[in-house]
Amino acid sequence: MKKYLLLFRGGDAHRMEEQKSPEAWQAHMQKWMQWMKALAEQGKFAGAEPLTNDGKVISKGLKVTDGPYMEGKEIVGGYLICNANNYDEAVEIAKGCPIFEQDGIVEVREILEGGM
Repeated sequence: MKKYLLLFRGGDAHRMEEQKSPEAWQAHMQKWMQWMKALAEQGKFAGAEPLTNDGKVISKGLKVTDGPYMEGKEIVGGYLICNANNYDEAVEIAKGCPIFEQDGIVEVREILEGGM
């Protein structure tokens, strides 16, 4: 079985946290927890973490700037690593992600075996 990285981009989750009631936010987060629990029960879940909206960007010449500043739909808000037999299975796993309810997108990338 291979490992795949699911990058969660965009979505309104962070705005939802600020604008919606605590109950609506909790209900949204419960959907994420249920999805990840189901993946774990199937042996498909290998780890996940949310990310903050801010960060640092290091460019040529080792220049460090605040960022990333890009359109909201491009900001990476978190990731999940899943176990799947192939890209098709990883894509099917990604299709169950609650981010689509918030107009987000998921980028699926295979993780190379053996590391760097």
